[in-house]
Amino acid sequence: MSLITRLLAWRYRLPRARTYKVFADRGVKVPMPDGAVLLADRYGEPGAPVILVRTPYGRSGAFSVIPTLFAERGFQVLVQSTRGTSGSDGRFEPFVHERSDGLATIDWLVKQPWYGGKLATWGASYLGFTQWAIADAPEIKAMSMQVTAASFEDHFYLGGGFALGDALGWAVSTALQERPLNALRSPFTRRRLEQMYGELPLGDLDGMMVGHPIPYYQTWLDRDPAYWAAIDHRRIPAAPVQTITGWYDLFLPEQLRDYADMKAAGRQPYLTIGPWSHGAPIEAMMIMVGESLRWFRAHLLDEPGALRERPVRINVTGGGGWRDLREWPPPSTGRRWHPAPGGRLSERPGDTSDRYRYDPDDPTPSIGGPTLYDKGLPVDNRPLEARPDVLVYTGEPLAGDLEVIGEVRAELRVRSSLAHTDFFVRLCDVDPSGVSTNVTEGIVRLDDHQEEVVIRLRPAAHRFRRGHRLRFQISSGAHPHVARNPGTGEPLATAARSAVAEQEMMHASCFVIPEAS
Repeated sequence: MSLITRLLAWRYRLPRARTYKVFADRGVKVPMPDGAVLLADRYGEPGAPVILVRTPYGRSGAFSVIPTLFAERGFQVLVQSTRGTSGSDGRFEPFVHERSDGLATIDWLVKQPWYGGKLATWGASYLGFTQWAIADAPEIKAMSMQVTAASFEDHFYLGGGFALGDALGWAVSTALQERPLNALRSPFTRRRLEQMYGELPLGDLDGMMVGHPIPYYQTWLDRDPAYWAAIDHRRIPAAPVQTITGWYDLFLPEQLRDYADMKAAGRQPYLTIGPWSHGAPIEAMMIMVGESLRWFRAHLLDEPGALRERPVRINVTGGGGWRDLREWPPPSTGRRWHPAPGGRLSERPGDTSDRYRYDPDDPTPSIGGPTLYDKGLPVDNRPLEARPDVLVYTGEPLAGDLEVIGEVRAELRVRSSLAHTDFFVRLCDVDPSGVSTNVTEGIVRLDDHQEEVVIRLRPAAHRFRRGHRLRFQISSGAHPHVARNPGTGEPLATAARSAVAEQEMMHASCFVIPEAS
């Protein structure tokens, strides 16, 4: 292991190691108050500050490199398998037990003879959620969270629609992850999932994939408010927080919401946003590890010089590079653009409109965009823009570089033949050759013939270069990223019929972009 970690440390300029001899105690039994026993592995020397990592994805394999990197640099790491996974007792019920089990783990941990008095938490995605579940524990002295959120409800129901690709994909993945030869079968499972996304009703898809209903997938389809309220962990942490995400990460809006909550409470979290998606490559993961190491050195090893001067660091996509800010979002000026005849963008609203037809049996597909399992990075949108159910509005070539930094907003004036329908908006960057790449997007689900709609697109920081053009797409779907709206108003789990929607987009609508000041 030391050869691998030495190479990684050299390649990604990690802080210098203190030792390459790392002690590992595997299969540590951690008792819970109800009698369940959760298994954990401990890395590092007794007495060193402890970093707690709680995961449902297993403790072995390539993941074990990360706790080794931390242990080589003066920390202990306790990696625990959450309830019902990788040998831990109980049944895996996503999100449900993470607060009670996490707090019980801390109660046990601080009583161990190897505990030296300092505790931190670390982890990405679900591992970040397990941190939020216990964020108010006074024993925690520092937290480092990546590509995660304190509550996942808003992501599961994007703009009121259902995040089918992520929800069904993750439910099937976790349900199958401990079956024999699952890794070899995974490519076939992904292909089967792609076929399943086109089927109805949604409530049957999990059983078709794994042979039986997956209880938590069925719960998500029901959207029981009591369930989501019980696992909403939006609370102000007791410890300093470092939060790291990417512009193309599926949880970006929720993570920035959590950042804003901490700022509103008078805290100063550190924020890093890179040009990454959720399935970030090893380069992105190692940047996150390096940032985490510096954070923990500052707060657990009394090395404050490890921190950067400004708390916010962002990468401006489109070639804008990295820059440090005092806060997010930075000052900006809202500039308004309006759809105009001929697929143009105008600075003045018009009194005409454009129409298109949305057929749920041939749903507008999701191409690119922030998803859990695809790369999620920008792609050429021209195949999507060629469809008759996608309206496209394009500006003139820019006379100079334009930086859009902050939250883009669409204020739409629309009409639909159906009460139940969706509207999807995407901002793209069109280069001089005509390639159109997605920058940010948003969606809303309507159920009342609403004619005035505000869609908050995902935050972005992007440089549109001189000669490039802004382009906005309008459609009524992004399937299977968001489950198609059948237009009938039937319950999500059982809807099996569909209705065609005749859509009208008024030129009195506008798109508001935050131009950097």
